Amino acid sequence: MLTSNGYVLDESSHRLGELEPVPATERTDRDALWHRLRRDGYLYLTSFLDPAAVHQFRGYFFTTLANTGLLQPGTDPAAGVAGHGQVDQAALRHVLFSQIVPSAAYEQFCTQPAIRDWFAWLLADDVHLHRRKIIRHVRPGETGIGTATQAHYDLVYLREGTDRVLSLWIPLGDCPRHQGGLVYLAGSHHHTLADEAAGRLRHPATSITADLPTLANTQDTRWLATDYTAGDVVVHSAYIVHASLDNVDPHRRIRLSTDIRYQRQTDPIDWRWHDHWHDRDGL
Repeated sequence: MLTSNGYVLDESSHRLGELEPVPATERTDRDALWHRLRRDGYLYLTSFLDPAAVHQFRGYFFTTLANTGLLQPGTDPAAGVAGHGQVDQAALRHVLFSQIVPSAAYEQFCTQPAIRDWFAWLLADDVHLHRRKIIRHVRPGETGIGTATQAHYDLVYLREGTDRVLSLWIPLGDCPRHQGGLVYLAGSHHHTLADEAAGRLRHPATSITADLPTLANTQDTRWLATDYTAGDVVVHSAYIVHASLDNVDPHRRIRLSTDIRYQRQTDPIDWRWHDHWHDRDGL
């Protein structure tokens, strides 16, 4: 049973489907990738990154937070096994926002050639990585509204820049669907584009809903999910609606992921994304 913020997803074939990986025949065809991105709103690229690089950064993240009570004592920090006791939230926030987010390790991971050079190739221009980069960790068993990422599209948080910004979602480690991976609402970017063109804009920036099943029914479409493995990534447009599932991992593994954004350097850049991410930055 898949849930998001406690809502149970309808798993019938007309309400739940699978993300479609980009086939090998299209991986080096820029025109084919743009056609797929415009048609589907996303590019699911399996084995895009070196799994060793992903696991190395995952290990750095959890090792740096090991003294906050986040992890189960005696376990390998890279495994990300959640502890049973209280987490020192003040210490966690301090380490996360003052050490990890602005770290050279995080910057180097997000600008590795496999990522930066690929975006430069796809966009056929010099590229800009937004400094505001987000790392999310979700412990198993956390439930209720606000635990999982609610349904939204990215443009509502990026209105001061170009709408041609592309998001890259990276699961930092294996992330089967029961661990709370990202899901995408099939075809929703077409609805969003129509709403935007008609002036039905979302101000201020806000999520659409935590009720994923009702949203799929309203748009008569389905959520797309998959079991991600380390090295997989998803590139998506600023218009496609996406959300995350609840983490119900039976082995108490924490879901860890990062979402970063690239765009052409020649396009307008949202000034609010020039600073490092902080959970109190107002976005």
